[in-house]
Amino acid sequence: MIESPKRDIQTKTESRRHILVVDDDPMVCMAIEIYLQRNNFRVTIADGGEAGLRALKNEQLDLMIIDIFMPHMRGFESVRLFHDRAPAVPLIAMSGYAFADLNSPAPDFLRMALELGAARCLRKPFTPDALLASIRDCLAEHHAAATRLG
Repeated sequence: MIESPKRDIQTKTESRRHILVVDDDPMVCMAIEIYLQRNNFRVTIADGGEAGLRALKNEQLDLMIIDIFMPHMRGFESVRLFHDRAPAVPLIAMSGYAFADLNSPAPDFLRMALELGAARCLRKPFTPDALLASIRDCLAEHHAAATRLG
């Protein structure tokens, strides 16, 4: 688990936004980390489910980005575990696996992830703009929900 240093320049709306990225692919983690840092987010990287769960326990997080399929976690166990441990923290699920189309009997992994608690889903490879849009949507929805409850 690696926490990135905080950048000095932060926007008011995204200051202190801390995002946990959990993926077993170091290249995916590095690309997401660099992009999020450039957009003034604080990032903690976990190279797998167990490291991610430790970070979840030890860090104050605003959002989680979790790979659906990782070693040592069976299928959707990662989404379910992370959502169960921190139900108030929005979760974006991502996967590079094939997805069902209307004529396919294959399961739609992203739809299943949403049913298990993910707020958004991203299919790898995704664009940096799609990632940032998903993050901003999740944070805005979470803030609006917290404001209504509070």
